Order: sequence, then structure tokens, then C-alpha cells
Amino acid sequence: MSGLNALLRRELSLAFGGGGGPLLAVAFYACLTTLLPLAAGRNPQMLGMLGPSVAWLAIALASLLSLDRMFERDFEDGALDLLALGPLPLELVAAVKALAQFAAVNAPLAVAAPIAAIALGAAPALAPMVFFCALVGGLAFAFVGGLGAALAIGSRRRGLLVAVVVLPLLSPPVIFGAAALDAARDGTSPVTAITLLCAYAAAAVALSPVGMAAAIRNALD
Repeated sequence: MSGLNALLRRELSLAFGGGGGPLLAVAFYACLTTLLPLAAGRNPQMLGMLGPSVAWLAIALASLLSLDRMFERDFEDGALDLLALGPLPLELVAAVKALAQFAAVNAPLAVAAPIAAIALGAAPALAPMVFFCALVGGLAFAFVGGLGAALAIGSRRRGLLVAVVVLPLLSPPVIFGAAALDAARDGTSPVTAITLLCAYAAAAVALSPVGMAAAIRNALD
């Protein structure tokens, strides 16, 4: 248990300290949501309809920023070899790294999402739903993104490779989250979409560490 705690503290320190931590992702997210009114025009009704969904989609894009460094730093300095030979299962190590990524990037984005949605014209009553969808979806983004980052270990163009691998896998949670927000905005039940979103997040948390560990072993071999 002490080894797991030490690993979690280490990964949180690296996630918050390396690559700008949450500041870079939140700043990128703010830029995306600020540019939308310039592209959509001055129609406040259109902005009010698009606001929650665009704020949700922007989270998926902002979460890609620091994924390429999730495993690469440890691969370059040899720490990944030590982690693979350590007492903790490599699947657990990968899961801890994904959780640190979620805490440093996706959780702050989830906090910023309701603010961005309201700024874009969404009703303040939608703020809890936006936050919940962003938080659950952010967990899925972190674990699915970790899988892409593990597959790109050692690649020269790992940023591009991570985007190519991860973006298609981000489509289902983006669709489910947007559907939940649209249903809540229209006054219909968002339960089905939320259930699908939570199921996808649960599957990502359960299955992605296995794929990450396999990709890490392949890269180290």
C-alpha cells in the first residue's frame, strides 16, 4: 500500500508539474470557447443552443494536449523500466498514471466547463449537468488517452499518433455527453445518454489499463 501511495504522489507531481499541468489545458479550453462566438455570429439563440455541446466538445480536444508526455518522460529516463520491474502490476501503474492525468487536466476542465457553457449563453440551470458530464467524460478521456499515449511510446511523431489513435475513441463519449445535454436543455429525460456515458467511462477504466500495460511491455521489449 505504501508503494501505491508513493507512486500516486509521484504521478500527481509529474502531472501537475510537467507540461504546464492544468494551466495549459484550461487556457486552451478558454481560447476554444472564446473563439466560438466569433465564428457563430451574433445570434444569441444559436449560441445558447450550441453552448453546452461546444463546451463539452472542447474538453475532448483540450484533454489531448499533454497525453504524449504521460509515458514518454519515464521511457526516456529509464523510470518506466523500473516501474515495470517493480512490485506493483504494470496495469495498476498505468491506471495510476491515467488517474493522475485526470486529476491534473480533466478535472480542472470539468470545473471550467459550466462557466464556459454559461458564458456561451447556456441556461445556468444546465451547469450541474454540464459539470457531471464533463467529469464522467473526462475520466473516460484520461483512460482512453492513456491507451493512445502508451501505443505511441518511442514514436518520433507521438503527438500526431496519439491524436490519430485517440480521437476516434473519444467519439462515443462526446456523442453521449452531447445527447445528455441536449435532452436536459429540451426538457426531456437524459437518463439513457447518461447511462451510456457512464458505461463507456466504466469500460474505459476497466479495460484501458490492460491495453496500456501490453503496449508498455511491447515498447520496453
